[in-house]
Amino acid sequence: MRPLFHPAIEDVQPAAILHALSDPSRAAIFARITREGCVEACSAVAALGDRVIPKSSLSSHFKVLREAGLIRSERHGTELRNHSRVLEVEARFPGLLTGIMNAYARSHRDESPSA
Repeated sequence: MRPLFHPAIEDVQPAAILHALSDPSRAAIFARITREGCVEACSAVAALGDRVIPKSSLSSHFKVLREAGLIRSERHGTELRNHSRVLEVEARFPGLLTGIMNAYARSHRDESPSA
């Protein structure tokens, strides 16, 4: 099986992070991984709100997040376990992820139907 690419933290670039998190689905996936610390299966994040993301799209989203340096994926049998690299990224670019994810949370909250 082909090894997964994980950039060294020194090679992580803000442009790649911004690109990865510019997609609302990837931002939601990253937020969930960060919140939970580790997501053991793709199916754990397949349901975003009222829609289900197809497995092929999930794989693509995980690859973009991984190659941007935001997550680390480890193979365990037939599944991938995805871990957040938020602490490493925050150490390299203080405040970057906090700002992005706070803005995502605010916009997501603003788009929610009012109760």
